[in-house]
Amino acid sequence: MLGGAALINLALARRAERRHPPEGKFLTIDGVRLHYIERGTGPVVVLLHGNGTMARDFVLSGLFDLLAKDHRVIAFDRPGFGFSERPRWRIWSAEAQAELLHRALINLDARRVVIVGHSWGTLVAIALGLRDQTNAAGLVLLSGYYFPTARVDVALMSWSALPILGDILRYTLSPFLGRLMAPMIHRKLFAPSAVTSRFAREFPVELAVRPSQIRASAAETALMIPAAASMVPRYPELSMPVTIMAGEGDRIVDFNRQSGRLNAELEGSTLRKMPGVGHMIHHTDPDRVAAIIRDIAGKPLAHVADGIPEQRRPA
Repeated sequence: MLGGAALINLALARRAERRHPPEGKFLTIDGVRLHYIERGTGPVVVLLHGNGTMARDFVLSGLFDLLAKDHRVIAFDRPGFGFSERPRWRIWSAEAQAELLHRALINLDARRVVIVGHSWGTLVAIALGLRDQTNAAGLVLLSGYYFPTARVDVALMSWSALPILGDILRYTLSPFLGRLMAPMIHRKLFAPSAVTSRFAREFPVELAVRPSQIRASAAETALMIPAAASMVPRYPELSMPVTIMAGEGDRIVDFNRQSGRLNAELEGSTLRKMPGVGHMIHHTDPDRVAAIIRDIAGKPLAHVADGIPEQRRPA
């Protein structure tokens, strides 16, 4: 029975890849094949997605196309997500991913980049900024998790990352559970806002529940608390402009304990609080998120940014 389930899930994964083929390009860095989507010209903006999703999330939100009008935008599938590889011989910490992406940006001749991270991707964005501060024009951190806390979801969602047992689960039971739970998870991600119609219609759930991506998601869930803990001592090293943006109603990451605390501890950072908005702020209000990114990249759109409460610490 397990063998039959594994064959079915493998066939479904291959079908999902045929129905949702890569829309970007590939490059190989240190033996790791990375997929990225790139469009536009101008100041460079790098987009790093959260756990369980892929670069296409930024396209579906509308944020990618808004920025590509006057920026060179590069959205990576982080290792193990979308169409990027995640070799098992390495623990893919935020620092390890940042090292890989740093080399990818050198390969792409991307200079003075604004680095944008969402959710788990904020830790990679910070690590990437710290990796080469001379090349980081600024950081925009969306709905991030920055300080270790006790989390029930870590205990519940990490099993598929375990050797042997995890392999069995991700090829048999986990994809079926992922399909069943997807609507509920998406509602929680967007709450208190509604799931946007484009996300509900176009997000490729079948790509997200492939055994390979389930392993990456479970591994990042298991790494989340230690990843934040390892980054905390390095926050004072950040020397570039940092804008922290989050929804006050976020039900995945507590606003005050995470974004509010990071703003309090960083000198010169700016906090943008979005009342009544949840974790997926780039979907709920992509125009305002784009305005913040443009502002830090040197192309302000004040008429769009107006109305977002701002809290700034003195430099």
